[in-house]
Amino acid sequence: MKKIMIVLFLCSIGLNAQEKRFEKIKAYKTAHITEALSLTTAEAEKFWPIYNAHEEVMMTLRKNVRKEVFEKFKDDGVDKLSDAEANTLIEKHENFKAEGLKNEISLRKSLKGVISPQKFIKLQKAENDFKKNLLKRFSKRGSDGKKKGDGRKRDRP
Repeated sequence: MKKIMIVLFLCSIGLNAQEKRFEKIKAYKTAHITEALSLTTAEAEKFWPIYNAHEEVMMTLRKNVRKEVFEKFKDDGVDKLSDAEANTLIEKHENFKAEGLKNEISLRKSLKGVISPQKFIKLQKAENDFKKNLLKRFSKRGSDGKKKGDGRKRDRP
């Protein structure tokens, strides 16, 4: 019984750290977008509830894609698929992309009276810039969250 409790405790610590990391990234994204769009207080009050709802839908879609489509790619699973199964996966992936596009269009329509078209374009750029910066940041770190390398220069071919 003690071992089970210890394992559950350790798992909860790991999940808590992951949630904190996710919340930190979300806060950086919020600050980045707010700054990039130069949102006024009035705009921000209307913008963020709409945008956050959009992000929740997109997150659910991404989770579903990972679960239903990309899980099949593990361990050379693709090579073992029949043509019918492969076509089903392709259709599912296309459906997820179509749902994502519908959600993007819905976001645009929902934000129409909240921010200007120019700010909507800035939003798209800000999202892309944030993703690039985040990927760059994580590529400089190892899986343990520490910077890669030991600080010594190495000759590269």
